[in-house]
Amino acid sequence: MISRKNASISKFIIHKVGNKFNDTKNAFSEKLVDFDEASYDLMLPFLLRPFSSVVQSYRFNHHANISLNEINSYSNQIFSDDDAFIEISKHIVTHLYEQSTSAQIKTGDVLVAMFEGIEFNDITTNALGIFKIESKVNFFQTYLENNSYDVLVQKGISSKKVDKGCLILNQTDTEGNIILSVDNNSYDAQYWINQFLNIKYADDANNHTQQYITLCKDFSTDILKTTYGAKEQNTFLAKTIDFFKENEVVNIERFKDELFEEDKHKKLFDDYKKNFEDEQDIVLRNQFDIAESVVNKEKKKFKTDIKLDTNIQIKLDIDAPDASAEYLERGYDDEKKMHYYKAFFNVES
Repeated sequence: MISRKNASISKFIIHKVGNKFNDTKNAFSEKLVDFDEASYDLMLPFLLRPFSSVVQSYRFNHHANISLNEINSYSNQIFSDDDAFIEISKHIVTHLYEQSTSAQIKTGDVLVAMFEGIEFNDITTNALGIFKIESKVNFFQTYLENNSYDVLVQKGISSKKVDKGCLILNQTDTEGNIILSVDNNSYDAQYWINQFLNIKYADDANNHTQQYITLCKDFSTDILKTTYGAKEQNTFLAKTIDFFKENEVVNIERFKDELFEEDKHKKLFDDYKKNFEDEQDIVLRNQFDIAESVVNKEKKKFKTDIKLDTNIQIKLDIDAPDASAEYLERGYDDEKKMHYYKAFFNVES
């Protein structure tokens, strides 16, 4: 995630991208935008706010040579040649247009910006931002005519969120330039990440933590909930988060020892992990450092409610992994021919 408290826009241009499949054309600007104070004060946070909560970063990818990655090449040219910004921004739009190979991909405005003063991991750097605005919203515009006010409907860009955006930092590590990306209209997951940007997750603690938590979430849904019920699923998720909070390093064997009492459950997890790796085309490390920021973000997404078909819900505390095992019992009533939960407590709150 970045800090934008000292950030500024040094260059900004707007183009329009068409759709190759529908034969709609691109339209290019020849000059930079000259902001007035009000539009600048609204535009800067609009563009950078989405990246303030992004914890995973990407790196450029290419099947043959990373230097052949188009956006990698274009960003390096902009970073090294201050006068190349307008011309290279057009090439970026043309490259985006070439990826529009289906009617599903929308036309829109492409905003290309240079930012100064971006703070990332205690380093201050400049960055190239590329944003695509795919959807416009209706708004009312009032106007004075013949001494009376009237109203008309116009379409414009909502200032609440960008549809698609990336931030390419002029900062590298052993894997290359650090890239952050957001996609709020993920109707085609391949289009922005894989085809236009051609980027992959960084090989770091953030990615390893994210992949392993995703594995555990999917395992809890596909195996535990299906076989043992929602209680076992939620207990497993709570214990997973607890393990990640209490440790700085994940060792997979230790993880399994702490979360599973029986070897048959460990084997179920191992078999699911292998299938998960095959389907995702990844290899999960047997030991890795934990990224606390990823754990905190994923924890907020966990749903630990048990929803029953009798219009009753039981909410479990994700921060109390042993509570459901100790104070909640699941059983079956032969007389009613129904499952039941029994909850133990001292006082109501």
